[in-house]
Amino acid sequence: MSNESIVINNLSRSYGTLKAVDDLSLKVKKGEMFGLVGPDGAGKTTTIRVMCGLLVPDSGSVELLGLQVSGNRKKIQNRIGYLSQKFSLYGDLTVDENIQFFAEIHGVYDYKSRRNELLEFTRLLPFRSRLADKLSGGMKQKLALACSLIHKPEIIFLDEPTTGVDPVSRRDFWKILSDLQKDGITIFMTTPYLDEAERCNRIGLMNKGKIISIDTPAEIKKSINKKVVEIVCSSVREVFGFLKSNGYDVQLFGDRINIMTSSPDDTLKAITDLLSNKSFVIEDYRIITPSLENVFIYIVNGAA
Repeated sequence: MSNESIVINNLSRSYGTLKAVDDLSLKVKKGEMFGLVGPDGAGKTTTIRVMCGLLVPDSGSVELLGLQVSGNRKKIQNRIGYLSQKFSLYGDLTVDENIQFFAEIHGVYDYKSRRNELLEFTRLLPFRSRLADKLSGGMKQKLALACSLIHKPEIIFLDEPTTGVDPVSRRDFWKILSDLQKDGITIFMTTPYLDEAERCNRIGLMNKGKIISIDTPAEIKKSINKKVVEIVCSSVREVFGFLKSNGYDVQLFGDRINIMTSSPDDTLKAITDLLSNKSFVIEDYRIITPSLENVFIYIVNGAA
């Protein structure tokens, strides 16, 4: 029996002349938390909608739980859960009634004990009689998750589940996902947040419809074989432009400049000398391991 929950081969999907997904292939193991990471417009939502059978691909194939999505949508739909970016909760129904509605859609009629488990699990039990419209953003997402889990799916697809959610609710949501994974559910999620991607077992970095790197977060960070010299200085934008014009691979994050380099000590000395000649002063610095954000920008810029 295959150990893969998801197998995608050479998947492509276009909208007119725009190629949203371009020859994408990947495999996700059972019980794995896999993150598809990239900016808006990278093709993440299109990929997840094709996987759930909501869009037809131009070419390629998607296999879920050993079944081709094409031709087996009915068989698959009760074995997967899907939480979209704009989940259709019914605002005039209570928390309890929303879960009941989605249970019955999936043909689950003996749902009450499962509903109570999910309400406790998502910490929504005290709010079960509240209308969905009266919930906070984070609570709405937790209710949406409960609705997508009521029929006990083997795979759950989450499309940017924490976008627009406050930091405390984001933390709660990730705790819930971690507990779901312990139950053996395969989690496939998209996110624009690279800090969230660190929590996944493996990630695929996606840009312009293509997967540009796929591995564990730690291995992706190691793969470019670089360190970051991070400096704090006055006139940060001027210094950023100056270093860039002198051929350095620089990235600007607020009041900090990151310089990607294979020789951090030599680079630090060289830029210190270069900046002092222009009367720019480095106020603080450190040498650090690249973040996923550093790595993503580096790879996208074609330097790797």
